[in-house]
Amino acid sequence: MTDTTLTRLHAHEMATRLRTGEVGSRELLEAHLALIERQDHALNAWQSLDPAGARAAADRADTALVRARSDGQEALDALPPLHGIPVALKDLVVTRGQPSTAGSRILEGYRGAYDAHIAERLHDAGAVIPGKTNMDEFAMGSSTEHCAWGPVGNPWDLGRVPGGSSGGSAAAVAAFHAPLAIGTDTGGSIRQPAALTGTVGLRPTYGRVSRSGIIAFASSLDQVGPFARDVRDAALLLGVVAGHDPRDSTSAPEPVPDYASTLATDPGQAAEVLRGRRLGLPRQYFVAGMEPGVEARVREAVARLAAAGAEIVEVDLPHTEYGLATYYIVAPAEASANLARYDGVRFGRSVRTGDVLTDYLETRGTGFGAEVKRRIMLGTYALSAGYYDAYYLKALKVRTLIKADFDQAFEQVDALIAPTSPTVAFPLGARMDDPVAMYLSDACTLPVNVAGLAGLSVPCGLSEGLPVGLQLIGRAFDELTLLQLGRAWEAVSADDDWRRLEPTDLPRLDDPATPAPGVAPAA
Repeated sequence: MTDTTLTRLHAHEMATRLRTGEVGSRELLEAHLALIERQDHALNAWQSLDPAGARAAADRADTALVRARSDGQEALDALPPLHGIPVALKDLVVTRGQPSTAGSRILEGYRGAYDAHIAERLHDAGAVIPGKTNMDEFAMGSSTEHCAWGPVGNPWDLGRVPGGSSGGSAAAVAAFHAPLAIGTDTGGSIRQPAALTGTVGLRPTYGRVSRSGIIAFASSLDQVGPFARDVRDAALLLGVVAGHDPRDSTSAPEPVPDYASTLATDPGQAAEVLRGRRLGLPRQYFVAGMEPGVEARVREAVARLAAAGAEIVEVDLPHTEYGLATYYIVAPAEASANLARYDGVRFGRSVRTGDVLTDYLETRGTGFGAEVKRRIMLGTYALSAGYYDAYYLKALKVRTLIKADFDQAFEQVDALIAPTSPTVAFPLGARMDDPVAMYLSDACTLPVNVAGLAGLSVPCGLSEGLPVGLQLIGRAFDELTLLQLGRAWEAVSADDDWRRLEPTDLPRLDDPATPAPGVAPAA
């Protein structure tokens, strides 16, 4: 196989070929590393690479594969499903000896002293980690422009954003730099970039995946989840990283289903899942300012799901309109508390002039970017004496009402269906001077985080030549239903022309003259 053919394989296809010996883990890795080296100058999806560590892991995987093949089919079947397969990590996942900067200058030079829980899980599963992906600083952003290492481009149009804050992971998967990637979702930071890059992104229920070793933004909202190019691959990755971790007090001791094995491989069988399912369509998610093309694609998808056997039920989520305000009180308040540790004494970079106050102000003033400073100030204000009851406490009460809306809806339906993002990918720089417009990018995703539920974004077509995402929202710890419904949608839309398209700007990535994202081309 050529390098290009190898990188186009889905993870479950790679797993099959690895077991038959048609391809080796080292061969897979080298194909992806070569593509990254050739193209990332124009994409900037990667913050750091670990070729030596990845090659050592791939060689270990190949040795285990050779041994298993000699021992017979039972030994091959016993290998973990991601054995030998590349998986990218967002740059807030701490790994031993490797950079973990969370996209911030204040952590420049920091190397992990241990492995995050999910990194341990991936190592145990035999996965190969090529490196860390670029991100909005401390996961604060919806475009991956708020990053100390420069913005990330969208493979569909390098002049547009890939969404955020996990834009590096989304762009890497969309550009075939990795078949799988880890992101985090605090207000939509997996689902929104998945929608904007035409990939699959899953935010699991809060507590489903351990946050131990994940650099924190907002502790009651953050959740780790997978990016993939189809639902089956997302199920494989979730199955590896999900599960209880005693080191994380918010990790839930819930049993983890074998997600991937329950998903039908035959399209006809996959579509059968829709028969008799009740899907709720919340009118509040078709927000003001939604692009007509986005709404059209979503409503077309809903109609096709209905034609395939699903029952569509209109539902009311009356407190959705307060979701944005609630989120932007709770998240900055928690960020203010979490980021207080980066003071030049305990963690991160340290500016030393001899004066304690000057050192503190200089360390944080030069270490944090503008968006992080904005949210720290908002959060500190909301938590300050005289304002705690007026803002933060009130936001917590509204959060309870938003969760109650979902609970009531799930008494009627199996899952909710909605747009993921109100727009397609917007141009780089278009919203940098308008924070409110940027925050509205997550209007359709952040209520799920506020309520602690699970959400899945799957591609549902194109508008103006750019991907549109369809969002499925499920009950707590019912990721299995979302994955089954997402797989059913893939079956229903399998023959659509847009499914055979690759990102439009992939050829430009191969051109050495293509500038870095956000840099004007030479005259």
